[in-house]
Amino acid sequence: MPEQPIEGQGNAPTEKRKGEHIRICLQEEVNSVGITTGFERYRFRHQALPEIAYDDIKLSTSWFGRKMRTPLLVSSMTGGTAEAGQINRRLAEVAEARGWAIGLGSMRAAIEKDALASSFSVRAEAPTVPVIANLGAVQLNYGFGADSCRRAVHLAEADALVLHLNSMQEVFQPEGDTNFRGLLSRIEEVCRRSEVPIGVKEVGWGIDGDTANRLLEAGVSFLDVAGAGGTSWSQVEKYRSANGIQRQAAEAFADWGIPTADSLVEVRERLDSIPLVASGGMQTGVEAAKAIALGANLVGYGRALLPGAASGTLDSLAEQFSRIEYELRTAMFGIGVSTIDELASTSRLMKLGST
Repeated sequence: MPEQPIEGQGNAPTEKRKGEHIRICLQEEVNSVGITTGFERYRFRHQALPEIAYDDIKLSTSWFGRKMRTPLLVSSMTGGTAEAGQINRRLAEVAEARGWAIGLGSMRAAIEKDALASSFSVRAEAPTVPVIANLGAVQLNYGFGADSCRRAVHLAEADALVLHLNSMQEVFQPEGDTNFRGLLSRIEEVCRRSEVPIGVKEVGWGIDGDTANRLLEAGVSFLDVAGAGGTSWSQVEKYRSANGIQRQAAEAFADWGIPTADSLVEVRERLDSIPLVASGGMQTGVEAAKAIALGANLVGYGRALLPGAASGTLDSLAEQFSRIEYELRTAMFGIGVSTIDELASTSRLMKLGST
């Protein structure tokens, strides 16, 4: 029997909601308050005599057997509107030119309405880099299943699918879907029936080690910790809500979540081999270097790229990508490593205050 998506608790169309999310993220203050990513607690121990040539530093890596020119990712952000489609295509064009992987925003809109599928179609702009499709995991309790996941991958011509966990966002979303009961078994079924790697990501509150282990045992192929310290989706939804209690309560959760660095360290200590993405509040290439030294395989950038993708020129957007790469490469030079593998195994990252 064909899968039939079930409408959420509210009646705001998914397309309208996606447009509001873009506007709010561009125009309002939606950062976490009172919590940081945690990367400021780490410092590299400078190497005065690096014994390498700067020009010999290589950022190349691989992801599920796919060679990449950088260990960097455009994090899942948007889709489902004409404006979002333009943003995705601009990001994809620069990602292809610079050798970054690209994640797409939630593709629920495309599953519900065929006409919106084009806003997630970026393979023409990004023919060689990894493309990651995306659906909300909670939709597996609202009529979506393995077939819907397969359709999302097909529509995006994607190399993998990530299921995002956003329980706290759904609570504050006026039309939120809050039944997260029994999701792990449904995720396990999707993993079992998928022809592409299935990952799981948070959306800005982090993943702890125990949860990561349960997801690995369910068959998940990769994780994106997407920790706290960057965009807070309770703050985003606050601006959409007409419910005074919801709006006031959102303020109490502005510092909620596991900082990105802490989540990354905890998951890597628990699971030593699962591919990991570090995202959540990432701004610089130095933070990317720290994340890789702490155990990340890829590092994702989201809202930091959004203003340039929404209104800047392609050249200015490419400069932002280039600046992050330059910072990463320079951090590697500063500690005397010339490859990503060497960076991943460095002993020159220190946690401040530790002995």
